[in-house]
Amino acid sequence: MSQKPDWLRPHGRPWSHKGPGRLIYDNPWITVTEYDAEAPTGRPALYGLVHMKNLAMAVLPVHDDGTIVLVGQNRFALADYSWEIPEGGGKLGVDPLVSARRELSEETGLQAEHWQEVLRAQLSNSITDERAVGFLAWGLSPCPEGHQADETEEIVMARVPFREALDAAVAGHLPDVLTLAMLLRAYHMAREGALPGQMARAMLG
Repeated sequence: MSQKPDWLRPHGRPWSHKGPGRLIYDNPWITVTEYDAEAPTGRPALYGLVHMKNLAMAVLPVHDDGTIVLVGQNRFALADYSWEIPEGGGKLGVDPLVSARRELSEETGLQAEHWQEVLRAQLSNSITDERAVGFLAWGLSPCPEGHQADETEEIVMARVPFREALDAAVAGHLPDVLTLAMLLRAYHMAREGALPGQMARAMLG
């Protein structure tokens, strides 16, 4: 990774808070804690933090012909139907690649010969501490155990050309932020020669 430019250095004073905070809500996936905080400006502030108990995982599966796999499912929070790349949660402290392999097999029934980590991201960092890791996966083949969705998931799959998915995401038809970020990252890597040549050419069409 290249050295950070000077303009990326932190400025000002950080947020601070008094005491450990008050636990407001807790379940197997998240906690909500309220803090008596002090802003970088010195002003007091009441701050609610959502702590995620899992690392967000994203996998962009790319076939040799340049098509990718998207999954479609209903999402609760926005009461919306979402087409996105395979995503899920990985336990904190577990190698993200292990979690990514599991997520790909569970949601798509696929396994991959080649994996490359291409993204580290913060999701909604004003109210949550959720972090995400994204992988490109290629050399795809069916898993022996097949598709094994979670009991709350009703997932369908679509195999679409990479450029078609990228155009749809840029147009706002794939609003899931990890899907958009991963498609743009993969496009940049393909254009810059950072992916295997034949696969990059197939992706770019």
